[in-house]
Amino acid sequence: MPGTTVDLLVIGGGVNGAGIARDAAGRGLSVCLAEKGDLAAATSSGSTKLFHGGLRYLEYGKIRLVRESLIEREVLLRAMPHISWPMRFVLPLHPEMRFEGGTPISRILGLTMPWLRGRRPGWVIRLGLFLYDHLGGRKILPGTKSLDLRKDAAGAPLRPVMVRGFEYSDCWVDDARLVVLNARDAAARGADIRVGTEVTEARREGDHWRVRLQGPEGEEVVTARALVNAAGPWVGKVIRNVVHTQSREGVTLVRGSHIIVPRLYDHDRAYFLQGSDGRIIFAIPYEETFTLIGTTDAVHDDPTEPPRCTEEERDYLIAFANRYFAREIRAEDVVWTYSGVRPLYDDGASSATAATRDYVLTLEAGGAPLLNVFGGKITTYRRLAEAALAKLGPYFPQAGGAWTAGVALPGGDFALSAKTALTEQLCEDYPFLTGGWARRLVRSYGTEARDVLGAATCADDLGQSFGATLTEAELRWMRDREYARSGEDALWRRSKLGLHMSADQRAAVAAWFAS
Repeated sequence: MPGTTVDLLVIGGGVNGAGIARDAAGRGLSVCLAEKGDLAAATSSGSTKLFHGGLRYLEYGKIRLVRESLIEREVLLRAMPHISWPMRFVLPLHPEMRFEGGTPISRILGLTMPWLRGRRPGWVIRLGLFLYDHLGGRKILPGTKSLDLRKDAAGAPLRPVMVRGFEYSDCWVDDARLVVLNARDAAARGADIRVGTEVTEARREGDHWRVRLQGPEGEEVVTARALVNAAGPWVGKVIRNVVHTQSREGVTLVRGSHIIVPRLYDHDRAYFLQGSDGRIIFAIPYEETFTLIGTTDAVHDDPTEPPRCTEEERDYLIAFANRYFAREIRAEDVVWTYSGVRPLYDDGASSATAATRDYVLTLEAGGAPLLNVFGGKITTYRRLAEAALAKLGPYFPQAGGAWTAGVALPGGDFALSAKTALTEQLCEDYPFLTGGWARRLVRSYGTEARDVLGAATCADDLGQSFGATLTEAELRWMRDREYARSGEDALWRRSKLGLHMSADQRAAVAAWFAS
């Protein structure tokens, strides 16, 4: 970007920062985004990978949050049908299901129906699912239906104690690719996306910010008319140590851990499992040959400490899943774990599970504006970006209006119903692709899969093969177009191919980037 003055400098390359940068660039503002590590390197690649309304938030009375999230599911699904798709969730009725103590619904039922003794009755769940179906103006996704688990294939992997259940809709999303595609679209609209670049200091000088950056090329000073602090878990650190200001708002850091095990069942539905402690977890088909199980809610005190799935969290998830699945999971079955720290807005909740998933935006004026982003969830990132630009609007009267609803992300310019045809056509045009390889490329790149493959007429034309269908051509795309700088970036965020590769194969990818 020529010159050293921008309208907006965004700190943080997670989904909120990338979403704000994209929205602002599309309104005609000059934007610089600075991310100290890789895009989606923290919270935004450590989610349960769902666009969902948050069924359990209904118990807390979060009707507005649930409604907004439900509406957004279908808006986002239309904009990124390659990296997001509908998924059906099976909710088995287990006799040990309990409410978490202290929720508004549990208190009401405790007073009016004390004989339930904290149990979640099936009729309450069905009522919640009715609201879930109708709050968000559902148009694409099918509604809830009842299941006889003795007859339906969804009951086959479960313990026989569960005979009834429900099935409802939500959406899967590749969270890390969501961030990368937002950053790419922001760049296509003029934004300057800088990875490996830390904001070390920002000071107000009249109606501007003087921002010091430390990046791959050394130190640089940029002037910005407004500053957005979308640093996620580090939002408080930026307020105190970078911009040197005060804020009454804060975040509660909650670690969510997940385990990956070999596939537990043969169908393509996910499970919503309810525990005797009032919590819920998901079991989700993952990367075709695995099952993802999560998440936990554990307080994470230090944002500088990388999140890790502890043995206690792993064992908790295993024991939780084993209450439902007939096939016992053991610790040695876990092939990978990952954790993310969610910076939830500190609303004084009594537990990590009860902390709000809503977002709060605070605008500090008194000179050049500073917008701090607290909390939020992946499903509402686009609405959060719109709200951020609305708050900053008075400072940029020349900016255009809201525009992102329904606008496709890179590679997403096709109808959801056309994904299978797109995959089949890719196989026809590139006969050396296997069905699984083509399906993976479409789910990662959508219509841009052809750009990745280029003029190749055989697999050898794609350069070195690293295993698991990863080729040098794809690595070049990740490096040149998606800001990947290391094997970790490529294998665990731009893709999850690290799960399918040997240690030697992963090392070869790392060596390719190093060279």
